[in-house]
Amino acid sequence: MSDVKIATRDSYGNALVELGKEHDDLFVLDADLAEATKTGTFKKAFPERHIDCGIQECDMVGIAAGMAATGKVPFCSSFAMFAAGRAYEQVRNSVAYPHFNVKIGATHAGISVGEDGASHQCLEDLALMRAIPGMVVLNPADDIEAKAAVRAAYEYEGPVYLRFGRLAVPVINDNAEYKFEIGKGITLKEGTDVTIIATGLEVGESLEAAKMLEADGVNAEVINIHTIKPLDVDLVVKSAAKTGKVVTVEEHSVIGGLGGAVAEALAEHCPTKMLRIGVHDTFGESGPAVELLKKYELDAAGIYKQIKAFL
Repeated sequence: MSDVKIATRDSYGNALVELGKEHDDLFVLDADLAEATKTGTFKKAFPERHIDCGIQECDMVGIAAGMAATGKVPFCSSFAMFAAGRAYEQVRNSVAYPHFNVKIGATHAGISVGEDGASHQCLEDLALMRAIPGMVVLNPADDIEAKAAVRAAYEYEGPVYLRFGRLAVPVINDNAEYKFEIGKGITLKEGTDVTIIATGLEVGESLEAAKMLEADGVNAEVINIHTIKPLDVDLVVKSAAKTGKVVTVEEHSVIGGLGGAVAEALAEHCPTKMLRIGVHDTFGESGPAVELLKKYELDAAGIYKQIKAFL
């Protein structure tokens, strides 16, 4: 794990610029939040291919659907609360129903949005997007993975939801062997006593928690699930069968996100003792992002504590 920390929303903006250099059919739409979502980086490089739709997310998604119908590849961007929440009907009916090639870049997801508070801390977006037929749902863990996810989304034919964060997080995938593939999880650490399946910024925190467990003699397997849908069921089941205990970790409600997807897979294929770590049926609150992660026990120490109690 590198000491370098980068917010995945920054990675999103940078990846769009790189792709924009290669593909003139890529367009970016934003809802008056280009500075925050970092699509302003693309706007500076390709002003003729950036459209500010104003504060009208639903219209933005409809415009993106129309552009996709003409063969363009639009990335429409806003905060997760607006992209997945406010524009849900348009995402469902105008994009997913006709299976249009629209990519939804949702930034500022989870409680790490911090001082923006509960109204903006979307903890339901993975569940909402996962339930839409044909929608691919990606939640990258760091800068390297975020850039790879944006490229994979462009190359994929069909609707994709990408979740990015505001908080700067460590780079953990800085190795030559790293490979991103939609629908394929990555085993970051082999283990025999418990499986920790994490997504997004919780992957780095889970790796740190695994080190703490190691000091206690607990050998944890750590898996990075960057694709919530389609879930890598084979990898999940294989690891669960090996360790006999599974813990999911996500900066999202424990209802309907990674924990829900893994629980469904295990119930069908390999019933396993399981713990879901995330936000438990509550809204977030305003405060510094790092302090909120600590309060909701989503930092390494909190994850370690919960897993120890579970074991």
